[in-house]
Amino acid sequence: MTDLTGRVVVVTGGNSGLGLGMAHGAGRAGATVVIWARTKTRNDSAVAELTDAGITATAVACDTTDEDAVAAAMRETVDAHGAVDCLIANAGIAEAAPYVDTSLEQWHRVLRTNLDGTFLCTREAARHYVERGGGGSMIVVSSMVSRYGGARQAAYTASKNGLIGLGRTLAVELARYGVRVNILVPGWTRTAMNTDLQADDAFMAATTARTPVRRWADADEFHAVTAFLADPTLTFHTGNEVVVDGGYTIF
Repeated sequence: MTDLTGRVVVVTGGNSGLGLGMAHGAGRAGATVVIWARTKTRNDSAVAELTDAGITATAVACDTTDEDAVAAAMRETVDAHGAVDCLIANAGIAEAAPYVDTSLEQWHRVLRTNLDGTFLCTREAARHYVERGGGGSMIVVSSMVSRYGGARQAAYTASKNGLIGLGRTLAVELARYGVRVNILVPGWTRTAMNTDLQADDAFMAATTARTPVRRWADADEFHAVTAFLADPTLTFHTGNEVVVDGGYTIF
């Protein structure tokens, strides 16, 4: 079993959905979890949930699209815990719209959160790792939409494809510093972000039928893979795309 005792794991967007599931996964393996997310009330609720599960957890109110806020969140986290050992770049949004009706403002809003925000957070983590020495790890959360065209999701699909390229580049460039970077590619997962899709019976039937395991995932099914990707003993495992989608993208 993976042991992350003594490790500090930051989860961006970790106050709900898949991010909170990943926070549970790191915490169950023994890590101290720090959530970076914007909404204080949801942060407090997530920390309470993690604490009730026996996990040491704190939160920093942080808009991951704000360069100064990200730098301040890293300083606060390091001051409080001494270091960051793993950054999980998970924060993201999706806004569905027909391509012909997608506004430039909407396009920028999605890319600013999903791509720019991940850039800012991973860059800050990279600076921390390089400065302190001793390596570290990152998990960049993409999506299985990076494997196919997502109708009505042009900005989201473009951002998630961009994260694949970013993660690969970081893995290559930061390897000399002992920093591992892997990419998680989750499939259909029941979260608050897609409740509208879950309420669409035809959509659920179609996506479930195309998934070989014949169901969507729950966020708690990402506990073990999170701990695995954060495991500091796996020093040769970097640049990998780990697909957890019930077989959807190969069916």
